[in-house]
Amino acid sequence: MSAPLICPSILASDFARLGEEVAALEAAGADWVHVDVMDGHFVPNITIGPEVVKALRPHTGLPFDVHLMVAPVDPWLEAYRDAGADYLTVHPESGPHLHRTLGRIRQLGAKAGVVLNPGTPLTVLEEVVDLVDLVLLMSVNPGFGGQSFIPTTLRKIERTRALLDAAGSKAHLQVDGGVTAANAGACVAAGADALVAGTAVFRGGPGAYADNIRALKAPQTATA
Repeated sequence: MSAPLICPSILASDFARLGEEVAALEAAGADWVHVDVMDGHFVPNITIGPEVVKALRPHTGLPFDVHLMVAPVDPWLEAYRDAGADYLTVHPESGPHLHRTLGRIRQLGAKAGVVLNPGTPLTVLEEVVDLVDLVLLMSVNPGFGGQSFIPTTLRKIERTRALLDAAGSKAHLQVDGGVTAANAGACVAAGADALVAGTAVFRGGPGAYADNIRALKAPQTATA
């Protein structure tokens, strides 16, 4: 079982030291930086605007994986791409025309991702699979950090992996929400190749980041 990409969510970082935090993540062996953007409307929280992403960009060479939990999402695509986003992932529920939104992300030169909430069916992905570079499965309901992993997500990971393989897609399959060293192996065994983790990475402060990331990459098979 190959080690997954680890994509720490800076939602769990020290917001007073964001530049230092993303630099520390790179030094600790993170693969991507996951940026949770919340608007207080689509989800019940407000987090990071494009100017913050722009300010963080010089602090690391890691890809920025920007998860847009905003509605409507289309007016924000260009701003976050210009700020330095490498991946832009959107929810089908955040705009009326998902196919067009994914196409626009690619036109902007970014990688296009689609996010499926726990209650969003895989049939949505079937219609746009040729346009996605990343599929993000939420293993919690979006809006807050620190939630517990929903165990039924493991079956959804398996079904999504089968769908991507059947379509010949090379898209990454990412899982976000309550991911820990105890369930990371089960997610990878089910078919995920990228894991978002907040608390599990940032617990213990910068001196612990490297060990926390190594634990998430370890080939474990424990269930949630």
